[in-house]
Amino acid sequence: MIEFVSKVRVRYADTDQMRTVYYAKYFEYFEQGRTDLLRELGLPYSEIEKMGFYLPVVEAYARYRKPAVYEDLVEVKSMVKEVPSMRVRIDYEIRRESEILVKGYTVHIFVDARNGRPTRSPDRFNEVVAKAFHATIP
Repeated sequence: MIEFVSKVRVRYADTDQMRTVYYAKYFEYFEQGRTDLLRELGLPYSEIEKMGFYLPVVEAYARYRKPAVYEDLVEVKSMVKEVPSMRVRIDYEIRRESEILVKGYTVHIFVDARNGRPTRSPDRFNEVVAKAFHATIP
């Protein structure tokens, strides 16, 4: 499993009239975690795009347990639990201290930037992910 933890401070603009984080904002927190995870692996989105690929979200899910509020410092734990093939699934946990607030996931596919068609993941991506998986095996 590959995992990375990002920290996000809840902004006032992220909250709704009830002074809690608006539900759709959690998907932005997922995106922050995902981009940080990819960057940590050495594959930021900009590098993937330079290779000629896009990585769009084709499925997203969130299960809300407790709200975050303005000024909370939350942790976004992003995890790749299985070696990707045609699809990449990234799981997330958003926590305030040890308390889980939201759990969810996103599913992505690789798209060839030239023709917009789904394609296999690039070799460089496969190599980096395989190396990261082997590095986490005790």
